[in-house]
Amino acid sequence: MIAVFINLFALILFIVSFYFNNKKSKKSLRKALFKGLGLAPQLISLIFIIGIIFAFIPPELIKEYLGGDFSIVQVGAAALFGSIMMIPSLLALPLAGSLIDAGASYTPVAAFVTTLTMVGFVTIPVEMKELGKKITIYRNVLAVIFALIISLLIGVFM
Repeated sequence: MIAVFINLFALILFIVSFYFNNKKSKKSLRKALFKGLGLAPQLISLIFIIGIIFAFIPPELIKEYLGGDFSIVQVGAAALFGSIMMIPSLLALPLAGSLIDAGASYTPVAAFVTTLTMVGFVTIPVEMKELGKKITIYRNVLAVIFALIISLLIGVFM
């Protein structure tokens, strides 16, 4: 329902924009179309990756390791996995939704997504070079702490 409202609102704003300046509106529509076509390979790869994952990992296994009662081991493993992975958020969020649909609990999935987006284990060498060792360590330690707090809060409220 929210998606319908957002799309309807965007359409209304586009019509208003087209009314005031149709040349710029056509240019922006063309730009949006090319951006959308540029995203198509990533979206297709997303569908492919999720399909492969769920072809080899049955939902029962996901439910067994990531579902059920709260376990600090689940959250820790998901946070560690998220910290070392280098997956764009565009791919991680639908994957997280699919994991939840397969029976995973919200807390470990939230730990995976938050550490994936906040912790930069793979990028530490570059980050140390650009920001310095002290800032890199502080940033990553604080990111892990806050990611775990966020995942626990999501587990409480969901």
